[in-house]
Amino acid sequence: MYRLLVRSACLVGAVAVCTSCAQQWQLTGMERTRVLVDKRYDARPDAKAAQFLAPYSATVDSMMSPVVGRTARFMASHRPESELSNLLSDILAWASAHFDEKVDFAVYNMGGIRAALPEGNVTVGDVLDVAPFENKISFLTLSGDKVKELFEQMARRGGEGVSASVKLRITQDGRLVSASVAGKPIDDKTSYRIATLDYLAQGNDELVAFKAKTNVVAPAGDDNNVRNIIMDYFREAAAKGMAVDSRMDGRIVKE
Repeated sequence: MYRLLVRSACLVGAVAVCTSCAQQWQLTGMERTRVLVDKRYDARPDAKAAQFLAPYSATVDSMMSPVVGRTARFMASHRPESELSNLLSDILAWASAHFDEKVDFAVYNMGGIRAALPEGNVTVGDVLDVAPFENKISFLTLSGDKVKELFEQMARRGGEGVSASVKLRITQDGRLVSASVAGKPIDDKTSYRIATLDYLAQGNDELVAFKAKTNVVAPAGDDNNVRNIIMDYFREAAAKGMAVDSRMDGRIVKE
């Protein structure tokens, strides 16, 4: 359903651009509400809506259809650990070098992953479906005691995306049993450099330990949008003739 919402948003954008060239409009008010979009709308498609959108769908399809790379397998997200959350966290860690950063680990929230990646060719639209938000990469530092708090908060949520250097053991009822980074227990007096989404860096999704961040680097350009970073990762792999792959490797284990 998120796929439909995201693609529909792009269609609306195309409509707005095209109609604004021909007519002058003045905004007089704005209202909002939440509408559940599910398969009930597929059963009874609205012919007038389809006719209205048809002139713009080709433009949107041309934007969404270019292939950026390929995957070795279907990848979805689920707690406590998944192929896709592992991949996206590793991509944030990979991107750190492009910003002259060296991170100890990366965090990508499960709630920010809105679709799965297909096996085989991956298009711009596929990446947009996975990462539809305007999130940008952010780098920050947390002290060891705050990193422990962060991992405890992840445990209470049943797991979040973490990069390969992190190993967590959590209980079924959401307690943190053990945590390590790069094979070492967390040292309260050590500072840890972390790559994450700007949304999480603000302490959202109940990861409030991020509010204690210091030494924040938050690149603001459009190229630093997380979806663009994901596409760059796929393009680099494709240039090397490689399919992107990811597996569950015990980063977060429930006991």
